Amino acid sequence: MSGIVLAIFVAPEPKAAMVSVPQARVVPERGLEGDRYFDGRGSFSRWPGEGRAVTLVEQEAVDAVLAETGIDLREGRSRRNVVTSGVRLNDLNGRKFRIGESVIVRGARLCAPCRHLERLVGPGTYDALLGRGGLRADVVQGGIVRVGDGIEAV
Repeated sequence: MSGIVLAIFVAPEPKAAMVSVPQARVVPERGLEGDRYFDGRGSFSRWPGEGRAVTLVEQEAVDAVLAETGIDLREGRSRRNVVTSGVRLNDLNGRKFRIGESVIVRGARLCAPCRHLERLVGPGTYDALLGRGGLRADVVQGGIVRVGDGIEAV
């Protein structure tokens, strides 16, 4: 089971547009430096729980949603931090996996779509992402994640 990082996105504030970055520092219990959740400012930061550090989505799901519904989740509009290719994220739920050379995360829970995302993106987003919204992960070992990095289960 292996894949690749196609894109990395952060948003400095809740509801702000996601910004593409070539790399990001990933920190245990905080997430991606520069992202709203890193400093506890994300829309859902006030609720405790696992999987708040890093969110991932498959490019294959983004492409399928566009083809099936016309909803464009490219360029960070999915509101996920890491866009992957070649790996089924649902299969990594509950498992540890490495991103790049040193970052290790654990799939904490599936990243189900929410009505907040639908309000930011547009009608139909919630239904379009059901069952393929990605994965929420906790950081086990920090480091730098780069576009082009490999992803593999450990």
